[in-house]
Amino acid sequence: MTDAETYRLNDRYARDEGTVFMTGIQALARLPIEQLRVDRRNGLNTAAFAAGYPGSPLGGLDGALAAAAREASDLPI
Repeated sequence: MTDAETYRLNDRYARDEGTVFMTGIQALARLPIEQLRVDRRNGLNTAAFAAGYPGSPLGGLDGALAAAAREASDLPI
């Protein structure tokens, strides 16, 4: 099977290698996941916290962060 045949939408948060497809908001939501993975590889025990406010210009980021946290449930987001 090729990557195209096995690609899943949640790969945008789960894959460590290869090509993934995501929106700009989803890319911002992936950043804490990437940082936490790097921290784990370096033996650090860190966590991520994100906050916002109603009407933020980054509307939708909270939903993308929640989805990312569900897909990376092993990481403390």
